[in-house]
Amino acid sequence: MCWSGTIATTAGKDLGLSLLTRLRRQPDEGTDDRTPPSTARRVLAVTATVLAFLLVLFALVAPDDLSKLTPLAFVRIPVEGLVGILVLLLLPAKWRKPAGIVAGGLLGVLTILKLTNMGFYASLNRPFDPVYDWTFLGPGLEFVQGQVGDALGWVAAALVIVVAIGLIIFTALSVARLGGYVAKHRTGAFRGVALMAVIWLVLAPTGAQLAAGQPLAASNTAALAVNDLRQVSADISDQREFAREVAADPYVGQPHDKLLSGLRGKNVLLVFVESYGRSAVMNSSFAPAIDAVLDGTEKLAQAGFAAKSGFLTSPTFGGGSWLAHSTLESGVDVNSQYRYTSLINGDRFTLARAFNDAGWRTFADDPANTRDWVPESQFYGYDSVYDSRNVGYKGPVFSYATMPDQYSMNFIRQHELTKPGPAFGEIDLISSHVPWTPAPQMVDWNSMGDGSMFGPQAANGKQVKDVWPDQAKVQQAYGETIQYSLNTLISYLQNFGDDNTVMVFLGDHQPGTLVSGTAADHDVPISIVAKDPSVLNRVAGWGWTDGLKPSPHAPLWPMSAFRDKFLAAFGDQPIR
Repeated sequence: MCWSGTIATTAGKDLGLSLLTRLRRQPDEGTDDRTPPSTARRVLAVTATVLAFLLVLFALVAPDDLSKLTPLAFVRIPVEGLVGILVLLLLPAKWRKPAGIVAGGLLGVLTILKLTNMGFYASLNRPFDPVYDWTFLGPGLEFVQGQVGDALGWVAAALVIVVAIGLIIFTALSVARLGGYVAKHRTGAFRGVALMAVIWLVLAPTGAQLAAGQPLAASNTAALAVNDLRQVSADISDQREFAREVAADPYVGQPHDKLLSGLRGKNVLLVFVESYGRSAVMNSSFAPAIDAVLDGTEKLAQAGFAAKSGFLTSPTFGGGSWLAHSTLESGVDVNSQYRYTSLINGDRFTLARAFNDAGWRTFADDPANTRDWVPESQFYGYDSVYDSRNVGYKGPVFSYATMPDQYSMNFIRQHELTKPGPAFGEIDLISSHVPWTPAPQMVDWNSMGDGSMFGPQAANGKQVKDVWPDQAKVQQAYGETIQYSLNTLISYLQNFGDDNTVMVFLGDHQPGTLVSGTAADHDVPISIVAKDPSVLNRVAGWGWTDGLKPSPHAPLWPMSAFRDKFLAAFGDQPIR
């Protein structure tokens, strides 16, 4: 808006003054008596200037949240543009172009950060962390490759890099070009800056806006730079804070015979249901159908099971499942990639280690993994680790999901829970992972074989192109996969649960904002299911809701609080 005002003011003067008036004026910098350029060259020059202006305008006033990206967001006056024009006008001519290129390059970098923020807000409902979030590039590439294949995935990654570099270059050249333009029209440029500055100063205190959250007196690009610098400082401080949190562990050195005595002889399954958030069970278009599945409490009651449910606040949103897994297991808030990397390279006491120390056989099943799980498997302390490569699955993939949840549960039943002695295992169900289509269907537990029978389901189900990006269809697909995952667990308990079965199942995080909305919280449901009444008696003091569906007013804990509360409830040794 400031560039537009300045340039429009200048252009108006040029068009409104006669040749005589121009000759009477002192010529602006850069004018000469050379032969006027041809019409074609003038058109090209004007076009290039207009395109440069539009690119710089976008870079300066575009919001970093897709939900705020509207035409009215560009009807604003960016203070950064006013300052930039003034600086370029005051610089000596020989420094103007280099300064414009440097400033434009920096603006290009900030624009890339804005675009990255748009993606993060859309998926994770938070801005990009310039220090730690680069680690999401790897999982992001793997996700794309899972959708379009390895080769096209690498092509897409290369295109992103080319576009990013091109954006920096073109933004730098655009600022330099506009700097040259205003230098040739100094008088009009100074007047335009003065006029826009007065308007900006009048509007700024009022907070006037045409689009919600988008003040007409804009400074969002400067705010982005300041916020990112503050985030860098906060990340550095957080490293020291996290080290203190990890070191303060009340369960270090607890006698093994006092750990988990309330679960002696039980097979304990800790099951994460991908993207199972609060929005799945209330205040959404897809919640009623999921609630109908959770009414399976009655079916479980007929099989002798009871359940209690509550809510946990996940450290992540829309993705980053590993942050939730590590938070629950370790009892500390793992809300960034730095914290995660620091944690898994340490020796923090985990739930898996507690069960291992207390005499349980331990295992983990993460069907999303396609490579060795190092150093995580050593950190958690599992005896056995299963992934997509070693469970004998010969069926199709379901978009991101390497296999249906029912196959995962059946494999664990056959290969871990038939062994002598109690077992504890973390099982990650991934059928409800974005893009939520095609969705598998329940089959007979005894006819799965190696999974080949799922072939027609994957081939004939709705494909990604049939669902995305239609929000209503995406939400419906999400709801259907959550129903499938929950039906899998309920059916498993009905068919194979016994007096020694204890299942804790919960969500890792909310689905992305396309499904849950931009106002969604970080809360996920959690349920404990058991047939032995003594198990639920141990957690009666938690105040959780009876059944599989937590009430809206059920207790809400940080996910990091669960480890200590669980160990306290089922152990004989009070926390020191």
